[in-house]
Amino acid sequence: MDDSRNSLDELTAFHGHLCPGLAIGYRATVAGLARLGVKRARDEELVAIVENDSCSVDAVQFLAGATFGKGNLIFRDWGKQVFTFARRDQGRAVRVSLKWGALEPAGVKASPEERIDHILGSPVDDLFHVTPVDLQLPPEARILKSVRCGGCGEPVMESRTVKVNGRVLCRDESRHR
Repeated sequence: MDDSRNSLDELTAFHGHLCPGLAIGYRATVAGLARLGVKRARDEELVAIVENDSCSVDAVQFLAGATFGKGNLIFRDWGKQVFTFARRDQGRAVRVSLKWGALEPAGVKASPEERIDHILGSPVDDLFHVTPVDLQLPPEARILKSVRCGGCGEPVMESRTVKVNGRVLCRDESRHR
């Protein structure tokens, strides 16, 4: 069994099932990493920006090593199957965006299984626009001080607080007393 099949099997086990969304993320991530000439990130040397919160993002996390915890996974809630991958060391980035109509083989409505086969078997250029982009990357993640919320008493990252009537509060208003 080749490495790509092994990584797809491992990704499927991580996600829980193989579905069209996971297949999209798999193909997009493999294409983006290949275009940049990188492998899975160990730390923050690779940054991924995802524009959806679908199953496809699990592929980005698993294959690219981009996570919220490391600060190298950025979520933009734009509802698009678009993934941008960037190398900090070279300042290079590539945007991988799903093409309109790419999920329907030959323009015919397909079952989920047919879509998966189509996504996994089609040339990358039939599925995605893969283009270099100029990108201003955020700074590497920092560990910031936590403070006590004046409303709920829970620790909150100082940079994520708001001041209301002289009180330092977390943004979760439902927790304030």
